[in-house]
Amino acid sequence: MANVELNSLAWLPSLNKCQKLEFSDNIISRGLEVLTEKCPNLTYLNLSGNIIKDLSTVEVVQNLKNLKSLDQFNCDITNLEDYRESIFELLQQITYLHGFDQEDNEAPDSEEEDDEDRDEDDEWKRKMKLEEEEDDEVEDEAEAGSKLGEGEAEVGLSYLVKEEIQDEDDDDDYVEEGEEEDEGLRGEKRKADVEDDEEEEDD
Repeated sequence: MANVELNSLAWLPSLNKCQKLEFSDNIISRGLEVLTEKCPNLTYLNLSGNIIKDLSTVEVVQNLKNLKSLDQFNCDITNLEDYRESIFELLQQITYLHGFDQEDNEAPDSEEEDDEDRDEDDEWKRKMKLEEEEDDEVEDEAEAGSKLGEGEAEVGLSYLVKEEIQDEDDDDDYVEEGEEEDEGLRGEKRKADVEDDEEEEDD
């Protein structure tokens, strides 16, 4: 958000994962305490080219515990006596001011930092992928167990159906045997009736 005539950070949304912010060449003069609330994990902050004039404005940045690099180049505050020493003393968590540490060693190239960030992102993605694969394996095992249970239920149901069919067959056999017995009795009765009729005729 460089050179867009910003004069306040009050509008800033919560950016808990944000690590780098560029506010160079705006007209910001105060209100940096918003950063500690909305962007607590900042490691790099560029405020160069704004109208920051005194140390009290920057003092609130002490609460950005992860801040390693601060840039206020071309701000009025840089005209203060012993400016660099005062900033490093005030903000003891930072390593680089305007791209240099206290011994005037230059900060690593931004491309190298980006490479490191990409490596960290790749490692994080790899871990996430492994976790997803583990979750998938657990789900597959649970699904396999569920299918096994369904198979056992089907086998049990099949057994019950066969038992019922067998019972019905047995009932049919019983009925057929009973019918045969009834037919035999009726035949004997008819035979006996015929014999009785013949005896009456002889008389």
